[in-house]
Amino acid sequence: MDCWKGAVGRSWIYPTLITCANGFFSTMRPSESFLTPYLTGPDKNLTIEEVTNQILPVWTYSYLALLFPVFLVTDYVRYKPILLLQGISLIVTWLLLLFAHGVVAMQVVEFFYGMVTASEVAYYAYIYSVVSTQHYQRVTSYCRSITLVAATVAAVLGQLLVSLADISYFHLNTITLASVSLAFVCSFFLPMPQKSMFFHRKDVAETLPGPDKAVATLGSNSPSSCQEEKGSVPADRGPAPQQPADNAKPQNHVLRVLVQLSKDLRDCYSSRKLLYWSLWWALATAGFNQVLNYIQVLWDFRAPSHSSAVYNGAVEAIATFLGSATAMAVGYVKVNWDLSGELALGIFSAMDAGALFLMHFTDNIWACYAGYLVFKACYMLLITTAMFQIAVSLSMERYALMFGFNNFVALVIQTILTVVVVDSKGLGLDISTQFLIYGSYFTLIAGIFLIRSIYTIISTRCRHASVAGESTDP
Repeated sequence: MDCWKGAVGRSWIYPTLITCANGFFSTMRPSESFLTPYLTGPDKNLTIEEVTNQILPVWTYSYLALLFPVFLVTDYVRYKPILLLQGISLIVTWLLLLFAHGVVAMQVVEFFYGMVTASEVAYYAYIYSVVSTQHYQRVTSYCRSITLVAATVAAVLGQLLVSLADISYFHLNTITLASVSLAFVCSFFLPMPQKSMFFHRKDVAETLPGPDKAVATLGSNSPSSCQEEKGSVPADRGPAPQQPADNAKPQNHVLRVLVQLSKDLRDCYSSRKLLYWSLWWALATAGFNQVLNYIQVLWDFRAPSHSSAVYNGAVEAIATFLGSATAMAVGYVKVNWDLSGELALGIFSAMDAGALFLMHFTDNIWACYAGYLVFKACYMLLITTAMFQIAVSLSMERYALMFGFNNFVALVIQTILTVVVVDSKGLGLDISTQFLIYGSYFTLIAGIFLIRSIYTIISTRCRHASVAGESTDP
């Protein structure tokens, strides 16, 4: 038994397998593509206005309220407790969906689902705390791929059960409850990490093999930079925040870490390149999440589920596949992103705007489905590019920090959109008009980055022309 525990403690395979199992079962939710038909159907008897203007906005508000504290607590308690909390929240969410009734009960459902989404940071950060750096690339691939596979399987399974087996939405939610319960069980078997990214960080040199230790030790004594520099150390060997003395009080340690995080953010956003990529990330992610939150409502408006065949699961499966395919394609595209990156952001954001305008102006449900596929594929391509462009300039700790902060800013923007456009206490617009607003929003994003890209291209050409002219002078 001791030999087995020792092997588990040293191996990267065991925690990776359990983490992937947790990710698969927590994402394998076949009922999620049919949430709006379920709420507006005979099981819950809610109106489309109640779902749109009173229930769904609660998720945005709870997500915003919980994201930052959960982000800090996740690192402080070393991930596993938050994965357990996420499992409990998933179970409570689907128990309430199955057995509770009324607007207030469904608002409580959205609150717990906000806890689920705020806790997702623990899933993606946990694995880095229990495996060594040489396995980061492989385990990242496994953990991210398994969630895409689970989302696709869930959407296809849900569609097949609804269309071919005539399974009710209630029983579909029962299957989802069983799946998330398995995810909760899996999280118990995860090894407890001995380190975390910020509060319990160990010396980088301890995790690096052989001669790399010297590089890490030297790097820890030099000021960190968010700029890409020739000959800089790899991203996962970036400098760590200075560790407090052993006799420091815990509250002083927490304050020291928070101060270090604020300095890191200031340094990172002082890079113009990172600032513009992060600006697009925040703006586009806010719009993307808003569209995802209300797309089922639009589909139900165009083709009411009580009188039309519902293909939400099939569309989500295709959209997930296209999204993963475009994300993978980024790794094979050879582009000078410093010169053409902002142009790509502008062009594909304009395509997103066009897809949203199509969904607003058409009454054809198939055109709505097609517009959604284009919208999600374009976003996934660009967000993957943005993540890569930011990641290559940062240490892993600073990348995680910017990832969290960019998503927080996106959530603030999304909350403003929800309060003004969706909430019954704001404008409370109908779903079709909402998508007109979202199309205009992405048009604004496209305009910002197209103008910026034109300026960048012209400035670069003028600079090259000036250099060429100076080199020809006698």
